[in-house]
Amino acid sequence: MPFVSVTRLRLRSARFVPPFALHTWLAMRQARHADGFHSGGVFSDRKLAFWTMTLWWNEADMRRYMGAGAHRRAMPKLARWCDEASIVRWTAEAAPGRPEAERRMRRAGRPSKVRHPVSRHADLALDPLDMARAARVLRLAPIDRHDTA
Repeated sequence: MPFVSVTRLRLRSARFVPPFALHTWLAMRQARHADGFHSGGVFSDRKLAFWTMTLWWNEADMRRYMGAGAHRRAMPKLARWCDEASIVRWTAEAAPGRPEAERRMRRAGRPSKVRHPVSRHADLALDPLDMARAARVLRLAPIDRHDTA
């Protein structure tokens, strides 16, 4: 069963989009090469909100990824760039879709530390995820380590 990690990050200002995009690309490239990575992606919502969803073979692999490389370097910056940040994790029978990710975030998510939180940050009073407007920014599959071509 895959281990699912979903984050929602809302940038305080559009001026943080370029460095956020760079760090997201670097962290997702790291994930793609990480042991235990199954699949994942990033999609944008409205009002500078971005969601990530990654699937791992187990929680230990996901935690090793989080504590190393590009992901580890990005984490302190996100606390400064975001005014809302939250995370939810669970073990799933199959890869969930965006509606399930949103349901889980609302029901079992927890806020992450940010330096400039908005008033609704602590209670996860999220805007509804607009499925029609949510655009996939990046979709990832793992590198086939057995591919010698």
